[in-house]
Amino acid sequence: MAFVLRLFLKILLGFVLVSVLMVGIYRFVPVPFTWTMMGDALHGRGVTKQWMSLDAMDPDMARAAIAGEDARFCEHHGFDWKGIASAAYSNAKGKRLRGGSTISQQTAKNVFLFQGGGYVRKAIEAYFTVLIEALWGKRRIIEVYLNVAETGIGTYGADAAAIRYFNHDATRLSPTEAGRIAVVLPLPKKRAAIDPHGFVRSHGNALARYVGVVRRNGLDACLRK
Repeated sequence: MAFVLRLFLKILLGFVLVSVLMVGIYRFVPVPFTWTMMGDALHGRGVTKQWMSLDAMDPDMARAAIAGEDARFCEHHGFDWKGIASAAYSNAKGKRLRGGSTISQQTAKNVFLFQGGGYVRKAIEAYFTVLIEALWGKRRIIEVYLNVAETGIGTYGADAAAIRYFNHDATRLSPTEAGRIAVVLPLPKKRAAIDPHGFVRSHGNALARYVGVVRRNGLDACLRK
């Protein structure tokens, strides 16, 4: 029993050390690949990505992501408890299923973990969320998110999405273009920002309007230098 306990503690300590090292490295180095990208590559779909710094990226892209994914991004420390409670209440009432994940949680999942999974994966996701909030800060979190998030089948990051959908890079995006990329983020394999219809079109247009709200109300204050 003592041997098993010692072995478990060694494995746990090794995991902590390796995870802290990885998070520390990615604080400065672009994330080269993720498990989701690997899945696309193994299925022959190819991977298109191009890293772009937050300084170079049009600020409306981050604002659109905040508007669509996590309005309290600059206020919370990784977990939006109000959003989680609201999503749980809505789901319990039988309304359209909603998630309560923040941009920080989604970044932790996208970079360090695989899609799907159960409570164990969620627990590890929470652990990495705490780490990146502590070691990266908000600007780095959303910079990584906007570079590794899937924005279409085999397409990753806002810059690759801008080139794919609008034939120019993400250094210049209109609020409408940024909103349409942001609306793809929750279901990138089922939505497209080019020639959108139905919900994708209406919600994308709504996010385009909310970009101004985010700017005027300072909801992106943590990203400003």
